[in-house]
Amino acid sequence: MLFKKDMKAETVPTKTEMDVLQVLWQYGPSTVRFVHDKLNEQKEIVQYTSTLKLMQVMKEKGMLNRDETNMKHVYSPAVAEQTVKGNLLGRFVDSMYNGSPSDLMMALLDNDKTSAAELQKIKEMLNKLDKK
Repeated sequence: MLFKKDMKAETVPTKTEMDVLQVLWQYGPSTVRFVHDKLNEQKEIVQYTSTLKLMQVMKEKGMLNRDETNMKHVYSPAVAEQTVKGNLLGRFVDSMYNGSPSDLMMALLDNDKTSAAELQKIKEMLNKLDKK
């Protein structure tokens, strides 16, 4: 599932748009009510009409598809999770680490949030890459 033709690859979802996409990627095609309820569990309460308008705008931008065959409109992501996250990560590495993945990795490894278990996972991934 790639970007729709009318959505430019350089389009970057806002934080709120990413929240909506995360719900749809996790739970699959959903109604506005379902997405709205999930968003309200995660953060400050927002009005239903705000969620509805946001999802309508995301549809216009090509980020969402809308199934109108039933009484309830069901939305699904029109963009692939890995594609969006890959684009965001690429922009982040470019802007924060001068395009250097190794500088990013060093910052991650030096971070207090990186547990021994996380370090072990990273070592295993690197070993798999070496064997290819």
